[in-house]
Parts: sequence; C-alpha cells; structure tokens
Amino acid sequence: MPGQRLKVVVTRRLPEPVETRMKELFDVTLRDPDVAMSREELAQAMREADVLVPTLADKIDAGLIGQAGPRLRLIANYGAGVDHIDVGTARARGILVSNTPGVVTEDTADMAMALILAVTRRIPEGLALMQAGEWSGWSPMAMLGGRIGGRRLGILGMGRIGQAVARRARAFGMQVHYHNRKRLRPEVEAEHEATWWESLDQMVSRIDVLSINCPHTPSTYHLLNARRLKLMKPTAVIVNTSRGEVVDENALTRGLRAGELGGAGLDVYERGAEINPRLRELPNVVLLPHMGSATIEGRIEMGEKVILNIKTFADGHRPPDQVVPGML
Repeated sequence: MPGQRLKVVVTRRLPEPVETRMKELFDVTLRDPDVAMSREELAQAMREADVLVPTLADKIDAGLIGQAGPRLRLIANYGAGVDHIDVGTARARGILVSNTPGVVTEDTADMAMALILAVTRRIPEGLALMQAGEWSGWSPMAMLGGRIGGRRLGILGMGRIGQAVARRARAFGMQVHYHNRKRLRPEVEAEHEATWWESLDQMVSRIDVLSINCPHTPSTYHLLNARRLKLMKPTAVIVNTSRGEVVDENALTRGLRAGELGGAGLDVYERGAEINPRLRELPNVVLLPHMGSATIEGRIEMGEKVILNIKTFADGHRPPDQVVPGML
C-alpha cells in the first residue's frame, strides 16, 4: 500500500517510544486505558483497521477473522508466539500475519536461569522468612538447597532460547543435554558441549533439571504428561518459561504434592491466569506472572519489529517476519 497512511489499531499500551513512532508513521489508535479488549472491541477494531497489532492476550480465532472488514490486510503481532491467532484462516482471507521473533531470546533465557537458581537454592522461601521477621540467625543446617554446578540440565526445545539457556548453564558448570525434533549440527553441539537425546523419555529419566523451551503446537500439547513426569527423578526440578500447555499442570501438581518431583519454577500456565490453586501452597514451587520477556529493552525492540513489519508492508513488500502457515 505505498503512499497510504495506514489505519493501525493497537490492542494494548506499548512503551512510549514505540507509541510515539507509530503516531509519526501511521493513523494509529492507541489503547487507553491499558486493559484487554473485549471480543466485541476486537471485532470492531478488525472491521475498521488496515493493520491490527494484537498481543498474546488477544484470541484472534476464525470467528473473529470472519468479522474482519475488507481493509484488514495485516495482523502485526506484538510478540513471537502466534498460537493465539488462527494463521491459516487469516491467510485464506488474504490477511498476512507477522510476529517479532528473536527479540525475547536473551531475556527469557535469563529468567530460566533465575528460576533454576530460585528453586534449587530456595530463594523465595528465604525471602518469605525475612519478610515475616522470623529469621533468628545463621545455622549450619538452615535453608539448605542444592548446588547447580555439575548437575545435568535437560533442554526441551533447542532453538534460539534453548541455546541461550545452554550458554548460561555451561557458565554455571552444568552438563547440557537436549531433546529436539531435529538434531543440531555437530559444530553447534560442540559449541554448547551438548548431548542430544532422540528419546525424550530417556532424557527426562536422567536429568536433574528440565528447562522447557519449545512452542505450543498440537504435537507438544501435554508433552510432559503424567507418564513422562513419573519417569523423572524425585529430586528433579522443572522450569517452564515457554508455554504452559506443554505440561499437564494437574499431573505436575500431583507429582509435586506426592514428593515425586523436587520442585518447579513456572512463568507460564496451562490455562493462562487461571493457575491451579494447589500449586500456590507448595514451598518448592516458584510462580511468576509471565514476566520472562519483561524488560523495557525487550519491549521496545518488539515494538520496533512491529513497526518495521508494518512499514515494509505499507511500502508494498512482504513483512520481514511474516508467519507462514505450516512452518510454525
């Protein structure tokens, strides 16, 4: 659409530099106040916009796409994951979908390591003790955790984020193991000193910490099910900074409560904000509010990618981060 000032609707507040740049480039409607749009509001936005900028909290299903107006030609997602968007239906309607891959890699890997340390070193328990004013002084046997150096880390999904986790884990002296749909090239394996397991069952039965870094797809739904969780060591720790649907949350809760697992650090949940209440009661579980990518630098970079995708589209070219159905 060269030469046209596109009508862009943004579904949530974004960092000020991003919103300012959007106002300079496009006819943009910004979200104020910063609350999620209702389904009716999303439908209205899709009827009036050339470009919709949703977030992972916006469910853009076939029903909503069916209500889109003739102007809507691009859904420029603010985020890397697009499992909340029916990309196939959008494509069938002639609507392109783009995302922001690669931006959250380092931030999410940082959070994965933070959760590993938080669970194994019992950091939240210590914090709670101090905040309650119940600490009576140092003791040789108080708040004993475990050393992560020398432990086996299993990485489920050795893409950008998985490899970033591997780099950090090696710096902490952990042994890196991984399971992936495809084995990495030998030079990449050598760089991370990583051991590939073709069988996920065999890997999870041998590792001390499992970091989940794979996307949510039909094939990864409940990949960590009750049977597979029972294969893990009773001292093993699970960390999930990827997608909650990969883990059977009820089975995980049962395993933790029964002492069949050593602990868990979770930043994502199977049913979004509806967290299993029994998880909150466990002292060996660290729960975070989906903040793995929450750095100001990362959020601005995400916005810059969204703007680049829209501007490239406006200039009559394919967005650089266009999502192609079947290649998710």
